[in-house]
Amino acid sequence: MIDPKVYREMGLNDQEYQRIVELLGREPTYTELGMFAVMWSEHCGYKYSRPILRRFREYRQAMESGGLENAGVVDIGDGWGIVMKVESHNHPSAVEPFQGAATGVGGILRDIFTMGARPIALLDSLRFGPLDNARNRYLFTHVVGGISWYGNCVGVPTVAGEVYFHRCYSGNPLVNAMAVGIVRIDKIARARAEGVGNPVLYVGSSTGRDGIHGATFASEELSEDSEAKRPNVQMGDPFAEKLLIEATLEALATGDIVGIQDMGAAGLTCSTSETAFKGGTGMEIDVLKVPRREEGMTPYEVMLSESQERMLCIVKKGREEAVASIFRKWGLNAVVIGHVTDDGILRVKEGEQVAAEFPAAFLTDACPTYTLKAEEPAYIARVREFNPLQLPEPEDLNRVLLGLLASPSIASKRWVYEQYDHMVQTQTAYLPGGDAAVLRLRGTGGKGIALKIDGNGRYCYLDPFVGGMHTVAECARNISCTGAKPLAVTDCLNFANPERPEIFWQFERAVDGIATACEVLETPVISGNVSFYNETPDEAVFPTPTIGMVGLLEDVTLHCKASFRQAGDRVVLLIPEGWRDPLQGLGGSEYLAVVHDIEAGAPPALDIQVEKRLQACVREAIAQRLLHSAHDCSDGGLAVALAECCLPALGEANGGGLGADVALTTEERTDAALFGETASRIIVSLSEANLPRLREIAQAHGIESRELGMVTAERVLRIAVNGQERICLPVEELVNAYEGAIPRLLRLEGGA
Repeated sequence: MIDPKVYREMGLNDQEYQRIVELLGREPTYTELGMFAVMWSEHCGYKYSRPILRRFREYRQAMESGGLENAGVVDIGDGWGIVMKVESHNHPSAVEPFQGAATGVGGILRDIFTMGARPIALLDSLRFGPLDNARNRYLFTHVVGGISWYGNCVGVPTVAGEVYFHRCYSGNPLVNAMAVGIVRIDKIARARAEGVGNPVLYVGSSTGRDGIHGATFASEELSEDSEAKRPNVQMGDPFAEKLLIEATLEALATGDIVGIQDMGAAGLTCSTSETAFKGGTGMEIDVLKVPRREEGMTPYEVMLSESQERMLCIVKKGREEAVASIFRKWGLNAVVIGHVTDDGILRVKEGEQVAAEFPAAFLTDACPTYTLKAEEPAYIARVREFNPLQLPEPEDLNRVLLGLLASPSIASKRWVYEQYDHMVQTQTAYLPGGDAAVLRLRGTGGKGIALKIDGNGRYCYLDPFVGGMHTVAECARNISCTGAKPLAVTDCLNFANPERPEIFWQFERAVDGIATACEVLETPVISGNVSFYNETPDEAVFPTPTIGMVGLLEDVTLHCKASFRQAGDRVVLLIPEGWRDPLQGLGGSEYLAVVHDIEAGAPPALDIQVEKRLQACVREAIAQRLLHSAHDCSDGGLAVALAECCLPALGEANGGGLGADVALTTEERTDAALFGETASRIIVSLSEANLPRLREIAQAHGIESRELGMVTAERVLRIAVNGQERICLPVEELVNAYEGAIPRLLRLEGGA
């Protein structure tokens, strides 16, 4: 009889243990118990989130058909597909930030090339506590260091991302890594063990004791004891990953591999059980044949290790040596460790001794799911009652604008992205810093893709449904501002403990908001990840779903950039006709948080059908070569967006650094007109000759084209409101505030 303390420490509850005993008809071995524990964790089994994720139409269809794969694929025409996925590495990064972030990059890359796609881009979404805290500075600098080290060494460009700061992320940073690849649709590889008798090939790095129970660690709250779980964090080797990419793609090209899966969370346990279950087969392996880098490893340790840079291949019988020789040529292990069987049983042996034996479906299909209680949190009623329009307006709006530009969540992230190689592979057409990245796609006849990852935890805290919609809408708006048509979504859903009814309510409502927006914008969720238990004993993180998105440019040369391009251009605000927000965009705004230290009020109202028309409008204008720039209004409102358009080097090596004279006529409060975050707005610039055509396009889409002013050669931003100049700042002051904020904070004592 196994001591309950043993299985509870592995993350299983009493009912789950009894269920295992019932399935097996006996007590499990220690190895079997560990295998069940990791596969029935939320991180691997999605036992709490799976019922809610069915609300994503394509995910539900894939789940019902058995078609879930390592990553999602979207067809971009002419036989090409884009493969993409985002995943979290939050808990590992909290206790070992450099390796936690680095291995997050390595893991998400393997999900891409396991599909037969060549990885062409990385993106990251990062959230930390305030940088005036030494521990937060340590986490921030080392997470960024881990991402840059792994991505730069492996040779995949990091092309876009986002970084936010808030006290709720202190001690529990969010580190979400997204990878994108390109593949011929007819060459997609599947994670299935098919063909009875086919050999099972272990390839890649050797197995060690790092990462054991990493999946379980990711399925529990951080606590004062979490530092002791540093061994749960894997250790990465980007140079081995680079070799593994090339070897895997070369081996897949032979046609001799019938199924393949990376050894990510839960390692060999996951890759053997999932491929066998998907293939409707069984599998027998011998752990003594697994290449190891440590002495005396038990079957339990071998099966649960999450050592990096490893893959499991199912190879056509008789072709195993030909495939193995390719991996060995690249300096990697390649060893037959077992074979596919016809009995549906996953059998793990240590020589002649059986360490685990049961149907593979017990780890996958039999994973329990729970319908948790959802209850609206008490704080919701309080924050909804707050009316920011009752606050006094500040007198010095120049100071407000500079303060917002220096807010770390808005300020330039140049310190971050200059550590990343964003030009390796030489396909990056639009450098970091703009609304979205743009990549050329070789061999596609001039096509390009736009990529973006986005999230807004504060909006989701105040209203998870509306916040979820905003996250999708803003991500799509950024894509559309480049001229690309949004195609598909991958999401990473970061929440606290779902077993608390108020947290599960946040999760459920946010998923509904995301699903609603994706349906209207025709951007299906094709892959993703759920990360629960993001909290410390002191505080839970904001509900923070992040959305990764890809958009298509049929002609990559038509992409549009964010910064003003030419003095004399007209500045126009594209906004839905007659659109008004009850709180004038102040609810949940960065202005409210930075200037008034208040996080309350309803987030800006959002009509997703209206948003769709706005984005179609700007894409059509870009396609007709009418616009010189396009930039969305989001954090910090119109004034911050205008300032960003004036800044030099916004998303490009040269350009920008121009001023603007702008005049607003409005019935709104002045602070709301300047800093409110009213939804569905885009600032564009264009020559005066193109204004009539832009008005025609906008009118056809039900969008108002409101002329604001002019781009000027004088490096000054002037904004008048109802005839009175309220902002007048040299671009140099804007630059100093925007570019200097994060470096100044990192120079605090003990910063790096």
